[in-house]
Order: sequence, then structure tokens, then C-alpha cells
Amino acid sequence: MKLPKLSPALALFLLSPAIGELLSGSAPPVEFFSPFGFVMLVSLYGSGAVIVRELKVRWNKGIGSVLLLGAAYGILEEGLMVCSFFNPGWPDLGQLAVYGRWLDINWVWAVMLTIYHAVYSITIPIVLVELAYPQNRRESWVSNRMFKAVFVLLTSIVVIGFVLFASISGYWPPFSQYLLTVLAMILFGYAAYKLPAEWGSCGKRPLPRLSLMWAIGAVGTFVFFFGFWLTPTLMPWWPIVLLFGPALVLLYTKLLKRYEWKEPSEKHRFTLVGGALAFFVVFAPLQELDTTRTDNPVGMGLVGLVFLVGLVLLGRRIWYASDAR
Repeated sequence: MKLPKLSPALALFLLSPAIGELLSGSAPPVEFFSPFGFVMLVSLYGSGAVIVRELKVRWNKGIGSVLLLGAAYGILEEGLMVCSFFNPGWPDLGQLAVYGRWLDINWVWAVMLTIYHAVYSITIPIVLVELAYPQNRRESWVSNRMFKAVFVLLTSIVVIGFVLFASISGYWPPFSQYLLTVLAMILFGYAAYKLPAEWGSCGKRPLPRLSLMWAIGAVGTFVFFFGFWLTPTLMPWWPIVLLFGPALVLLYTKLLKRYEWKEPSEKHRFTLVGGALAFFVVFAPLQELDTTRTDNPVGMGLVGLVFLVGLVLLGRRIWYASDAR
């Protein structure tokens, strides 16, 4: 019996949390696949990714708008739902609970997580699923009715999560912080709506060799994480570190905008994204050796292997399809 083919919307719905939480190690298998954790994470990330992708298609926008909407999603999750932007007791903060905290806002953490969600939780899953379903790349993946249902699901999860996390932690953010968060989301959403569809795809240089494109993705992820992990120790003055994330984004934006992405570029898009995820694939099994973790990282090695196999299989499909043209 032939198994039914997974729809692109459902694939994106599952892939976004799988990268953003599972592969990254933020929610290892024991946590990710628990009934409550799975429903919460898939509903949150999946809904956000599907909404961003649908807005991209319905607004006729490009990758730049996806990144901006991804940043808005990151603010929604971390600022509005779990309030990690503001709560000094958030368990994942570490030294960032005091380093970079000013006016009751965890500034360095907020910048880091906004960029992280924009790139790894939203944009990369969308790029991968569009590469996996090239025949549906320019189509809407959900009906208007389903789009509204997904929006209601996302809103409900955010409200439930806010009440749940605030009740557990005992931290209820002031209204001024919430207002600032909502305004930031609106600004990112408006910028995504106004950004031209061709932004970032009209460079004059031909796409480089694939090995260089892979290195660009891999180095970017490595510098991003180790920069935010190490600079608080090396740089006492946190405003300098606060600029690290935006500076890295601007550097990579300028670098990638130089290339002509309108030519057939499936191999280059896949290689760039594969390089960006290589850090997680390599780091996944190492997390099982970390004795300082307070959660249970058992199974992360298998997670890394599964993602590696999945990337290899998708890469083979892309290569065969490109060479057949």
C-alpha cells in the first residue's frame, strides 16, 4: 500500500519546531515528544511558520520579508508568550540574566533570540520545504478557512502559554514592556509588507561554487552562537555585544545580496541552508556528553543522524532534478 504524500503545509508545520527546538537541543527528545510538549511546540512553531509562508505568497514577497516576519514571530514567542525578554529568572538565560539587563529587559538575549527564530525557526524550514516541493513553491498551501484556523491556533497557544509560564514563574511583565513588544512586532510586520519582493535577489555577481556557499552558511551559524556565548565573558560592556547580532545580520545581508539569485539556484539555496544546519547536526550528539545540563539530552545523537540523513536525501533529489533540466 502506498503511503499518502505529506502536504507541504503539514511538512512545514512539523519541520519548524523540529529544527527550532528538537535539533537545536532546546527541547531534547524526552521533552519534545512528550504529549504536552509536542502539542505546544508543534502548534506554536508550526502555526507561526505556516502563517509567515502564507503571508509571503499572498503578499507576493521574497526572502527578505520572510526574515522580517520571522523576527516578528520570535518577538511573539519570546516576548509575548514566555516573556524571556523580560523575566530575569528564565531558566535558559544563564549569565544573560544579569549581563545586558537594563530597564527590566534582557537586551542581549532579546536580540539573540529574535535573530535565531527569524533564521532557524522560520526562514530555514520554509526554504527547505519549498525545495522539497518545487511544484508548489509559488502556490498557497492552505485555504482561507485553514489560514484563519491556524491563526486562531497560534493566538490560543500564545495566550495559554503566557498564563502557564507566568503562573509557574510568578513573573508578570509590566504593561509598558508588553506594549513595547507589540510595537516591535508591528514594525517588523509593516517592514515585511513594504519590502519589495525582489529585495536581495538582484545582485550582479554569479553564484559562487557550492563549497563556498556551504562554508558561508556553516561559518555564519558558528560565529552567531559562539559570538553570543563567548563575548559576554570577553566584553564587560554589554552594549558592544548588543550590536554583535545586528552587525552579523548586516554583514551576511550585504554578502548574499551581491549574488544573482534569480537564476536557477536550488543547489545553492540548499547548500547554504545545509551549511547553516551543519552546526546543529555536529553539535547534537555532543549534547549527550554534557553533564552540566539540567534536562535529559538522551537521544540527541539520533536526532542529529536523522536530520543528516534527511538532508542527504533531499540534496540527492535536488541534484537529480537540477541535472535533469
